Amino acid sequence: MEKIMYNDFAKEALRSLSKGAFLSVSDNGEDNIMTIAWGSIGFMWNKPVFMVMVRYSRHTYQLIEKSGEFAVSIPLQNDVSKQLVYCGSKSGRDCNKWEDLGLTKVAAEQIQAPLIGECELHYECKIIGRQEVTDQTIKPRAVETFYSQNDYHVIYYGEIVGTYLK
Repeated sequence: MEKIMYNDFAKEALRSLSKGAFLSVSDNGEDNIMTIAWGSIGFMWNKPVFMVMVRYSRHTYQLIEKSGEFAVSIPLQNDVSKQLVYCGSKSGRDCNKWEDLGLTKVAAEQIQAPLIGECELHYECKIIGRQEVTDQTIKPRAVETFYSQNDYHVIYYGEIVGTYLK
C-alpha cells in the first residue's frame, strides 16, 4: 500500500462513506468490524481528524473504549455491498464477521486494529476526543428521526496517524 496524505482522497472518501465503509477495532486480540455510513474528515486541535459515531449498544463500543483507536477502511471500486450489509446487521458478540465473510486482515502500521484488504482506502486513527450525543446536544427533530429508541451515539475524534491507498 502507498502512504498518502490524509486529505488526498477526502472527497472520494466522504462520497464513498455515505454508501458504507468498515470501522475496525481490536482489543486484547479480539478484532471486530462494523459498518458505518456517517463520519467526517477534518482538522481539529492542529491535527487531521476522522470523526466516527458508534452507538452504546454496539459491541464495537466496548472495544473502542478499551483500545482508544480504530481504523476506517473504505471501498472505492470493489463491490463489498454484501459484506457491508452483513457487518451492519450482525453483532461481533455473536459471530466472527472476519471468518464468516472471508475478509482479509491487513496489519496496520500505527495501530492494532486491522485494515480490510478488500478496500482501497484506509485511515488509522488514535482517539483524541469523544463527545456523547444526547437529546440535549442535538435538535429535537434529529432525536425523533434517529434516536426514537434512545440508542444514542458517541462521536469519536480520531487523529489520523496513517492514510493508505491500495
